[in-house]
Amino acid sequence: MSERRQSASENEKSMLSASEQREAVRDRYSSIAETEDSGCCEPTSEDDTDSCSSGGCCDDTTLATKSERLGYTEDDIDAVASGADLGLGCGNPTALANLAQGQQVLDLGSGGGFDCFLAARKVGPTGFVIGVDMTPEMIERARKNIDKNETENVEFRLGEIEHLPVADGSIDVIISNCVINLSPNKSQVFSEAFRVLRPGGQFAISDVVMTAEVPQEFRADPESVSGCVAGAATISDLEAMLERAGFEGITIEPKEDSHQFIREWSSEHRLEDYIVSATIEGQKPNTE
Repeated sequence: MSERRQSASENEKSMLSASEQREAVRDRYSSIAETEDSGCCEPTSEDDTDSCSSGGCCDDTTLATKSERLGYTEDDIDAVASGADLGLGCGNPTALANLAQGQQVLDLGSGGGFDCFLAARKVGPTGFVIGVDMTPEMIERARKNIDKNETENVEFRLGEIEHLPVADGSIDVIISNCVINLSPNKSQVFSEAFRVLRPGGQFAISDVVMTAEVPQEFRADPESVSGCVAGAATISDLEAMLERAGFEGITIEPKEDSHQFIREWSSEHRLEDYIVSATIEGQKPNTE
């Protein structure tokens, strides 16, 4: 299947054009980035309360508890200054990646920078972390967090994950947290990831995968697309896309215990009937 046909197929699943999907995602996350303290939305009336449920109206304590349920430790949460953890992920890719001193790390869809700052601690002063996000407001927020975290080995770049502003073969490890499902062209994302990795480089992300056909009403709904629901792909589709990009050693493992927090993403729908969080890993062949 050609890249054009693959992209068209992915767009048909979401029932929104690529530009509509990007606009929905950009609008949602720019709004979240502009909140003062966290990614939690603040209802302005009783009518707004339900609409906030997917954003997770919460205080710092609730946000920390949510992060622990995603796989972060109390030490992880305490190590990063407030304002970087927006509670938007579905796992902990920094634990999955087994990062080491001196590595060059790339975070796809870095948001407020939480995973980047955790990764920076693990790679140390001889390593470096790049976060890429397509939302200017998120980049601005993340850059402010650099000073708050007194971190010198992190940089944030504005760009789309389908067209990474990163040099060929310059990255040791790619991480991402519940972001690639938002892309209207996942095949292109995986191809770009493969391009920027060094031979032997690791791809280790957390994301949602589709376990049952998502209802048509979700696929046509911008909020469902930007809320990590309608854009999820099946395990078999993801495996095929990663293989076409050139990755080997591909493993995709659903996390059944994620049903609990996915259930809380919506007060109106049983989202856990359609999607589940998963760890997704692969490696660029070592040609040396």
